[in-house]
Amino acid sequence: MQNQIFELQYAIDTFYFLICGALVMWMAAGFAMLEAGLVRSKNTTEILTKNICLYAIACTMFLLVGYNIMYVDNVAGGWLPTLSSLIGEQASDADHALEADFFFQVVFVATSMSIVSGAVAERMKLWSFLLFSVVLTGFIYPLEGYWTWGGGFISELGFVDFAGSGIVHMAGAAAAVAGVLLLGARKGKYGKNGQINPIPGSNLPMATLGTFILWMGWFGFNGGSQLLISDASNASAVAKIFVNTNSAAAVGALSALVLCRLLWGKADLTMILNGALAGLVAITADPLSPSLEGAALIGLLAGGVVVFSIVALDKLKFDDPVGAVSVHGVAGFFGLMLVPFSNSEASFVTQFIGALIIFAWVFGASFVVWMLIKKTIGIRVTEEEEYLGMDISDCGVDAYPEFVTVKST
Repeated sequence: MQNQIFELQYAIDTFYFLICGALVMWMAAGFAMLEAGLVRSKNTTEILTKNICLYAIACTMFLLVGYNIMYVDNVAGGWLPTLSSLIGEQASDADHALEADFFFQVVFVATSMSIVSGAVAERMKLWSFLLFSVVLTGFIYPLEGYWTWGGGFISELGFVDFAGSGIVHMAGAAAAVAGVLLLGARKGKYGKNGQINPIPGSNLPMATLGTFILWMGWFGFNGGSQLLISDASNASAVAKIFVNTNSAAAVGALSALVLCRLLWGKADLTMILNGALAGLVAITADPLSPSLEGAALIGLLAGGVVVFSIVALDKLKFDDPVGAVSVHGVAGFFGLMLVPFSNSEASFVTQFIGALIIFAWVFGASFVVWMLIKKTIGIRVTEEEEYLGMDISDCGVDAYPEFVTVKST
């Protein structure tokens, strides 16, 4: 009888893990739609190419080396991983299939890399970006993943990051910051006298659809991180995680809406979308411990923080076409630092130290890799290619051939 119960729980938990992984995989479509909607029409095919290729690269590199760097045969509390074979072997007492764990983890890696593509959009060479994707998903991300979720030294400090506000989102933002600093702003974005010239996206319906897809996928992102659902305690926890995740996103969107109205007298759709995403990123650090009201408050604060962050970075001439660094980096760090208010196992000191180490490692390693690529094959397209659009220069195909009028002579 006990064996039958175990087998049933094993099957339920494995199935739940796989479904949550599929939801997170669907977030790749959300990122693709969001970014394609927020860039100009002449760069749409190229940003879509980046998104599908980075997902394929992430899945391949994490299978070949990333998962074993992060999880297989590593020393508890250590910092230097051991290299074992692929994803290792199934433990005899495991409560779900090892392959289900791999699938759930690999889609997180792709999420982190997706953050980078939006921040460097409209002026980075396609092949330089894809080369960096190989290094981030195969080596940079898995190493900090070992230090945290893999039982390494950051986790030994008592660092808490339930579903990846820092490990996934802030890490992706750190890599993006390094790339943007070396890449520079898009031509025409900033004037000589300090003026900021808006560069509107080409398709706000598509960006809105992307946000809704991400919102939906986040239930798998946070809910799946509970790992189990086959008993009453875990099932109740998953239900609370779903509600808290949804509330943070909803209140984040409303917070950005009201703030935009107070600041500019308008309902800025792009800020509202980013407000919802900021709420999702912030609650991801710990979607279980806060009360229902507490989760709403986290969304409220994150939705406001992201608006001020986007404005501040623009004033600093940090050109981020989709607001990725503010949404995933600033809101990710913000979410980590809010954890001790509802989770007694976390402290502000350990949360700050953990966040600092993650950011320093990913930023530093990414900066070196970006610099090496810049010195060899280059990272930025030519002025002519940027003017004509990267769809033509990198892909040879316009996403909207009926409407794109800029042609090479």
